[in-house]
Amino acid sequence: MMTPKVLIIDDEEPVRLLHGRMLKRLGCWCAMAADATQARNLMQEHEFALALIDVNMPGVTGVDLVRHIATQYPDTAMLMVTAVDDPLIADSLLELGAYGYLVKPFECNELLINVSSALRRRSVEIQNRKHRERLEELILVGSASLHDAIERLKRADSKVGAAEEQMIFETARVAEFRAHDPGRHLENVSNHCAIMARRLGSDPDYCDRLRLASVLHDIGKIVIPEGTLLKQDRLTRFEFEMVKRHCTFGHLMLTGTKSDLLMLADTIAWTHHERYDGTGYPRGLSGDTIPLEGRIVAIADVFDALTTGRSYKPAYPAEKAIDLMKQVRGQHFDPSLLDLFFKCRQEADEIQAA
Repeated sequence: MMTPKVLIIDDEEPVRLLHGRMLKRLGCWCAMAADATQARNLMQEHEFALALIDVNMPGVTGVDLVRHIATQYPDTAMLMVTAVDDPLIADSLLELGAYGYLVKPFECNELLINVSSALRRRSVEIQNRKHRERLEELILVGSASLHDAIERLKRADSKVGAAEEQMIFETARVAEFRAHDPGRHLENVSNHCAIMARRLGSDPDYCDRLRLASVLHDIGKIVIPEGTLLKQDRLTRFEFEMVKRHCTFGHLMLTGTKSDLLMLADTIAWTHHERYDGTGYPRGLSGDTIPLEGRIVAIADVFDALTTGRSYKPAYPAEKAIDLMKQVRGQHFDPSLLDLFFKCRQEADEIQAA
């Protein structure tokens, strides 16, 4: 591990030296400053992991220095030290970005515990920020073909021809092939959705838009690490949380368009993992607050996933899949739409077998 650099800022030299001796027990390399001016000069020369700041100093106060560090050096954690135990001051410092607030006099172990905790929190926050930046980069750029395809779709006329339809399927398969061998998953889901929409008496143009838009339901998986998507063992809590974010990633990729088709795809990507009882993700929507398209795709997607073999599970027979889905009727799925799906099954099976 790299030796953490700590900047100790206090106008009393004995205090600075004492804190420096304490922090050497953690293996820290310490620099010392008697005021804010010296602190700013040292921060220009070194990259500090943590600043231990006295609140009350002559000239520029510790509060002002916290604002400066939070703005100019966001990767530097800050712990405040003061002789005055004032909850209002403590709250204001924490809101400004300080990680903690120590009241003099304190024991050596108290300082070491707080510094160690602040350094760990800093490390986690830096990692999370870098990860977010990487994901944002992937969302904005992605593969050249994916980015170009979506942009072309956003500029396309409202009427989708054969070339545009092929492009939609090819765009969706970029994400599907990273997760598993999809077989006819995209086609099956889109056909199930179109059949249900027709049975609901929807306009033919809407039914066709739903058929195509539903193909992009998992497009957000393009930014999920392949190691996580292809993992055969049980996902860790962190990995599962990452996979769940594909709904939001898909929304971010598809939003901001005047295309009716992509606006519908955006809705589906964002809502197809919501559950009727409100226990789904990413927003915990429930009942009719979940858009109709999201409720339809949820059913079609789960049924095809259950009846299709994957690298991490075998395929269930259709009757087994139906029994499993009936068990969560009204919880996971819209009950009336699930009943409709079962009534449409013969037509869907004929298309799937074709």
